[in-house]
Amino acid sequence: MARSQAFKFALTSYLFAAVLTGPAVAVARDASDPRAEAGSTTIPVAALPRQGRETYELIRQGGPFPYEKDGSVFGNRERMLPAAKRGYWREYTVATPGSRDRGARRIVCGGPPRLPDACYYTADHYASFRKIVE
Repeated sequence: MARSQAFKFALTSYLFAAVLTGPAVAVARDASDPRAEAGSTTIPVAALPRQGRETYELIRQGGPFPYEKDGSVFGNRERMLPAAKRGYWREYTVATPGSRDRGARRIVCGGPPRLPDACYYTADHYASFRKIVE
């Protein structure tokens, strides 16, 4: 019984900490970028990986995009980006060197295609997002 109580206490403590820290837990830095600050919720365009900067530039130019799914609607099912009508958010692949598929890196933008209202970068397939700032 003591083991069960210890587990419940640990789980309760974890959940309590998650509630207190809120969205900050979900927004993580890209550990591969030494210029990124720990816990930062934004990332400058210049701090994106080279492939991310290239994808961001293609978004601003309106394409052409190398992946068939680039520009497809992002559903925001994780609810980590600001709420918006379906179709507002679109996702774009950020190539991952050595990956056999599209990899985990994406840029998700909302608003008009060439002049989006906001773009977010994720290096971990939607587990965290950082707003791209110029």
